[in-house]
Amino acid sequence: MIRLGLCCIFNEEPIRFRRTTAAYLKRQAPAARLDRLAEIAAANAAALKASLVYCRDNGIGAFRINSQILPVKTHPEVGYSLSDLPGSARIIDAFKSCGRFGRRHDIRTSFHPDQFIVLSSPQKDLVDRSTADLAYQAEVAEWVNADVINIHAGGAYGDKTGALIRLEAVIETLPASIRTRLTLENDDRSYTPRDLLPLCERMGIPFVYDVHHHRCLPDGLTESAVTRRAMGTWNREPLFHLSSPAEGWAGPKPNRHHDFIDPADLPAAWLDLDLDLTVDVEAKAKETAIARLRQHLRAQG
Repeated sequence: MIRLGLCCIFNEEPIRFRRTTAAYLKRQAPAARLDRLAEIAAANAAALKASLVYCRDNGIGAFRINSQILPVKTHPEVGYSLSDLPGSARIIDAFKSCGRFGRRHDIRTSFHPDQFIVLSSPQKDLVDRSTADLAYQAEVAEWVNADVINIHAGGAYGDKTGALIRLEAVIETLPASIRTRLTLENDDRSYTPRDLLPLCERMGIPFVYDVHHHRCLPDGLTESAVTRRAMGTWNREPLFHLSSPAEGWAGPKPNRHHDFIDPADLPAAWLDLDLDLTVDVEAKAKETAIARLRQHLRAQG
């Protein structure tokens, strides 16, 4: 069975997650800044609960949580600990309530940190900042029962082999709270399944197969072969990504995402699986795109 996943935000449904900026917070007095952050954190916990309720009521089996659900959490100047915020215990309890709800209704949650999370960088300060951000997301993941923190391998820096060696070395040092949730995804610029699957297989890191990226950056492996090997890296339900090109595969930039999914872009190899699979739908129309794709799948039997 394919479990379709909604990514971060909504298209039509009036559920919104709040954000703020470091520049805004710097202009606030310390007490006012913490009050503001507490207000946003509580509002985002409530929005997450509303998102999960929507997923339950609309047959959506997974929800990707925005990595800024606690905005600027690790910023070097205005970052904070949850214990610093007024009402922190209530905020944490609200997030834990989301985790209980997700478990009760079998709604899977995950994180996909922003592209500035780079563990393969030769710059130690960037790796340290990335690791700190992953630690924050792992903390929230524990509250909400999220089992995936998915990242890209980062830049090649003119030496892809060297970058992968650094990536593997950094992963080895990660605490269990991150390591047990960490997954790697192929991208459309540098790292293909052929590049990442050996590392994932060697280290026991689940591989998130993005078939759109693979079509943009082919590597000689078939979709069936990658699907089979990717499935073998998971010790739980695999999670893959699906999207369609905004202007078609013959368009000028096929890596750009369409509002909807062309059913023809769903790999036949995924439909033929006899195991459960989560497929995050990376389409700009969000829940509207999922509803349309689900309708197609039902019509196909």
